[in-house]
Amino acid sequence: MSHLPEVISPEKWIVHLFSAKSVAEGGTVRRKVSDVERLVGRERFLHEVLRRGFRVVENAGQFIIFCNREPVHVLA
Repeated sequence: MSHLPEVISPEKWIVHLFSAKSVAEGGTVRRKVSDVERLVGRERFLHEVLRRGFRVVENAGQFIIFCNREPVHVLA
C-alpha cells in the first residue's frame, strides 16, 4: 500500500484499505490493531470486514483479514 498522509479520515482509511490489490484478488491483508483502533475504531473496522463477508483474526497486535468468503481453519 502507498504511504498515507499523517491525518486521514476513517472513511478514506477504509476505502484505502479495501482497495488494495490483495483484497481484489481474494488474498489477505494485515494491519496493526493499534493503528486500526486509532484511525477508525475496532467496532467500525469489524463492521466493514463483516459487511464484505470477510473474516478477520487477531494475534500478537495484528489483524489479519482474509479477503474472501471461504472458511478459516486454525490447523495447529
